[in-house]
Amino acid sequence: EVQLVESGGGVVQAGGSLRLSCVASGFRFEDFAIGWFRQAPGKGREGVSAISPNDGRTYYTEPVKGRFTISSDNAKNTVYLQMNNLKPEDTAVYYCAADPYRWNPVFFSYKGQGTQVTVSS
Repeated sequence: EVQLVESGGGVVQAGGSLRLSCVASGFRFEDFAIGWFRQAPGKGREGVSAISPNDGRTYYTEPVKGRFTISSDNAKNTVYLQMNNLKPEDTAVYYCAADPYRWNPVFFSYKGQGTQVTVSS
């Protein structure tokens, strides 16, 4: 059974930082793309970032480029999303997601329960 467990959300002031973690189990880590999408109240899902643990390829949506960094620790089956210089518009529930074939996290087949990120101005 595929399981994705997120942690690291919270409340932070604008300009602050948070690091999200996603521990994966139930599949071969290197065979999947793993990433994050977010959903703010009243808005649709937005793909934020993704990584291929096999070869290190990464994807970032334009609004987070230069501020967010995705990484993976293959020994721990864990993906991290380091979020710096956070802005109020980053406020959303962040979901870890995984898929063996797709690259856009919005369309990944598996997702975790989500973690709330709130950025105050």
